[in-house]
Amino acid sequence: MTIKRFSRAVGIAAGLAIMTLSPALAVAQEQSGAAAQQGEQPKAERVMPGRIGGDRNERRQQRERQQAAAPADPAVTKAEVEAIFTAASTSCQVTEAKLLGLSADEAKVNVYEAACAGAPGYILVASTPPQIVDCVVLDSQAQAARAANPEAPASPACSLPANQDIQGFLKAYATQAGVPCTVDEVKVRGQSSNGAVVYEVGCAGADGYWIEKNATGWEKTECLQVLGQSGSCQFTTPAEQAATVKSWLPGSDAAACDVQQVRLMGQNANGRFVEMTCAGAEGVIVRLNAERVVQQVYPCATAQQIGGGCKLTTTAPASTPQT
Repeated sequence: MTIKRFSRAVGIAAGLAIMTLSPALAVAQEQSGAAAQQGEQPKAERVMPGRIGGDRNERRQQRERQQAAAPADPAVTKAEVEAIFTAASTSCQVTEAKLLGLSADEAKVNVYEAACAGAPGYILVASTPPQIVDCVVLDSQAQAARAANPEAPASPACSLPANQDIQGFLKAYATQAGVPCTVDEVKVRGQSSNGAVVYEVGCAGADGYWIEKNATGWEKTECLQVLGQSGSCQFTTPAEQAATVKSWLPGSDAAACDVQQVRLMGQNANGRFVEMTCAGAEGVIVRLNAERVVQQVYPCATAQQIGGGCKLTTTAPASTPQT
């Protein structure tokens, strides 16, 4: 028999990419940082005379001076942010908004931060089309930049108090995705090949997940499957995966197996196939249905025709009866 490889996890692993941010966004946030810490209205970047000639440059400088001279009206700022969300077809019930400054590109458009009711907030650039990046992604980028170079300049980050509980937002994502465990840690992993943000969820004492949200809702992929397709799960240990697989065995012929190692082999029309090693006993391959109920157990000694046989257990082939 042949066993088909899981394709979805392969697509994620192959397409996973690190998200990058607009330099204009980073500069605007950097300019506003000191003012935000002091509770002041950030000032726009100055454009020195002569850098861009003609009336356009004069109008731009005048706009910058006007913006720097007076703090923005909170109601006006909120309305401007809501208009950007509408233009970008992004859902956010804005609870607070602030003007960060002007973008660092030639357009010199406004850059804002917004807090959303019950959800992560965003940094928004009022360009055409608008640029919107959520605070969870920004936090992930900042952590990755610090890990790569602790001496690097500070990365863009959200500063409104309502946008600070990043782990809270991430754990809420895991709940929305239907992750059936006690979540102990979550992080952004990158983007899948279809552009969706991929998150890794760690589970206390159990197999973790990759989750992503698409147009139809959340999807989750067990780390057992992710690892089987050359991905990685930083928050899941082999012991946690073994414990999860062992929880599927009661009532089956493999119930006595004290599971030590597991390997997802693949699937066919009959179900999923998982290899296990058992402490003090022969390893086995189990076939599970979609509800993870064991349908059949194959001892490694006689399972050479099941997806190439056992790899975790070294065993001699069964002897052929003499005729």
